[in-house]
Amino acid sequence: MPPELAAYILKYGYLTIFSLVFLQEIGVPNPIPNELILLFSGYLASTGKMSFVLVMITVVAADFLGTSILYFISFFLGQRILRKNFKWLPKEKIEHLSKIISERGRWGIYIGRLVPYLRGYISLAAGLLRIEPKIFLPTVLISALTWSGGYAIAGRLLGKEYVSVANKLGAGKMAWTGIVLLISILFIWPRINSYFKGKKEGGKDQN
Repeated sequence: MPPELAAYILKYGYLTIFSLVFLQEIGVPNPIPNELILLFSGYLASTGKMSFVLVMITVVAADFLGTSILYFISFFLGQRILRKNFKWLPKEKIEHLSKIISERGRWGIYIGRLVPYLRGYISLAAGLLRIEPKIFLPTVLISALTWSGGYAIAGRLLGKEYVSVANKLGAGKMAWTGIVLLISILFIWPRINSYFKGKKEGGKDQN
């Protein structure tokens, strides 16, 4: 973490954390990876300089709101934007992700939101497919709790050791992501899947 940015976060607190995470979630380039900001936020909570509860609310809200904005832009304007043939828009990647979401539904959205570099495109693809908000929003909220919340929790648990992890984050980013995915798949997703199945069966019984 650059000392200047660390000082800025300490000075302006939750607003800075929210802004940095939110901007990156809506696609604004940031020289500092979100993962590093999230770890640092959790570390600050471990030192007592910030409230851990407020850090969690801040990072999850920034993640959720940022990706939701991308989704709604794509939901209402996606096809119009695609017809413009913007060079910066990777149509093939979005079409590929759209196919995955079509085949796997919530599972595709959830897992896609846990993969670096694909996170934002998942939101665009879901919007283009016009996935209903009642399906998309709960799923990305859970992914925000898993991803952003998970990194903040890791930062708090690591404490001062977060520095050594942060220094290795560039080289080991995919390995770290794999750990997050594994934890999500083994412990979180089965419960999510059971919840949605229960709601679906409950709706059928009422009909």
